[in-house]
Order: sequence, then structure tokens, then C-alpha cells
Amino acid sequence: MPSPQKFMTLERYINEQEAKHPGASGEFSAILHDLSLAAKLVWREVSKAGLVNILGAAGTTNTSGDEVKKLDEYADETIYKAMDHGGHLCVMASEENEDILQIPENYKKGKYVLLFDPLDGSSNIDANITLGSIFSIFKRVSPGGNGTIQDCLQKGIHQVAAGYVIYGTSTMFVYTTGNGVHGFTLDPTVGEFLLSHENITIPKKGKIYSINEGNYAKWDDGMKRYIDFLKQEDKATNRPYSLRYIGTMVGDFHRTLLYGGIFCYPGDKKNPEGKLRLMYEGNPMSMLVEHAGGSSSTGFQRVLEVQPKALHQRVPLFIGSEEDVKLAEEFLQGKR
Repeated sequence: MPSPQKFMTLERYINEQEAKHPGASGEFSAILHDLSLAAKLVWREVSKAGLVNILGAAGTTNTSGDEVKKLDEYADETIYKAMDHGGHLCVMASEENEDILQIPENYKKGKYVLLFDPLDGSSNIDANITLGSIFSIFKRVSPGGNGTIQDCLQKGIHQVAAGYVIYGTSTMFVYTTGNGVHGFTLDPTVGEFLLSHENITIPKKGKIYSINEGNYAKWDDGMKRYIDFLKQEDKATNRPYSLRYIGTMVGDFHRTLLYGGIFCYPGDKKNPEGKLRLMYEGNPMSMLVEHAGGSSSTGFQRVLEVQPKALHQRVPLFIGSEEDVKLAEEFLQGKR
């Protein structure tokens, strides 16, 4: 008899999880349903991007100074429009937009907040390399009506859900609501996400490190010592580690989540805060890795404990297997 998991769709799984909470209103489940629809729409364009006039630059830059690609614009608009009318959100914020995104006046305002990076890895678009979308969900803190900037600037520990969609050799929807991390792979023949990775658990220690080593000369001494240590041969500690780096955070994180090891994007002497955004990348990925049994740190602090002060705040990020992140902290803090 075929495994029941083979026929477990994302929608069915969400509904079954909701049924375990008799007092649930269904709003939260509806948000996840809408996000899965947005993911399918973005996947449709990503999968045919080489065949239509959607590749290449749009002639603008986003709030992080990165050149905006046409596919970025499409993903940003698609996710917003898929989420703005359900009546479950009070406000949104996107990595591509400087200010918060209000829900249109003619739509009901809900009790949840959505932050998202519509298309992670946009610099890889023209090279046909892995892309992704990342999302983070909070409960609002404002009393009602239109959402505010304060609704968006919450610590990561207050997230009620987080996840990502990876557009690679297959398209996967990976998320957590605090009850394990689960992955669903899109079957394009039926247009459904099917449960393929239930209760993902990251190994306590890996032997892969993922980092842009081209920035080595810019790092401080602790960071250099850490990478040098990983590259030294020592059979007793399973070194040297192997370097794997795609340049799309979703892709590098996804591999780290499945196989273990560490993904690093440190600050440097010129930009001590690093490049990655706390609200759109750091917080959601940190929630995911912690609920998979891993760890996430700035090098000196748990990422989920960082108090955000701005929508596009940057943060150094060391994320992955618990033992690997702990070792990185020891080097960065001068303990080794």
C-alpha cells in the first residue's frame, strides 16, 4: 500500500494541524494557504524566465542598494497581491520596499504581520542558479486598524511562523509554526505541494562550511582564524571541512539544514553589521534552524533576541548545526 505521506498535500497538512487546536479561527491557516499560492505563481515565472522578457535589470535599485531585477519586481508584486485581500494581515514589509506596505483601505485588516524577501539570490537570475522566497509572520502589537512600523519591528522570538520557498531542481515549501520544520515538494503535474520532508532535524555537527571566502582579506582576525581552523586537516575532529557556496542564502541554508554544518555571512572592518537583513533573512531562518535543533548567532548574541531598530537593519549571521555555531562564537569572541 502506498505511503499516506505521498498524498499529504500542504493544504491538507495545514488543515490537519489546525484541527488539533479547537479554538483556532482559521486565519493563520488561510495565510499559509495564500503564501503557497503566491509561491506557485512565482515558481511559474521563475521556471520559464529564460523564455520570456522577464530576465535582466529593471533599471532601479532596492533599499539595500542592490540592482532590482525584473523577476524581483514580479515576485514582490505577486506576493503582495496574493496576501493583501484575505483580511488576515494588518501590514506587510518587503525587502524590496523602503517603507511598510499597508493593506488597501477597502480590505479588512487582520491580526497578523507578514515580512518577506520576495526573491532571494536575484544576482543569480541570469545564470539560472537557485533562487528563493523567504517569509516571517508575527502577531500585531498595535490595537487595530492599519498596521504600524512597531508591528513589524518585533524581536524574532515573537514570530509565530517562518519559512522559505526554494526554486531549484525541484521547488520546495519549507516552514515552521513552532511544531517542527516540514518540507513540501511541488509536483508540477498536479500543481500541489506534497509532504516530502517531515520533521527536518539538522545534525548536531556537520563538515561543510558555506561562506563567500573572497571577502577573507576584509575579515577581522577572529573570523580568519575560524576559517583557517576549518581548513586544517585533523581526522579526530573530521577536518578539513568542505566549502560549498551558492551565493543564494536560501540555497546555502537549505543544504545546511539537511546536511549540517554552518552558513556564515560575517561583518567586516568596513561593514561590521554584514549584508543580510535581520527582518527578512536573519529572523525567519533563525526560527527555522532552532526548531530543527540547530542554532543561530550574530557571533555574540542569539539572532532571535536582537531588538530591531529599522526595517532594513543588517546583522552578521552564523547559522547551522549547534556545535558548529558554538565553535564559531568561540573564535569570534576571542576564546580560541
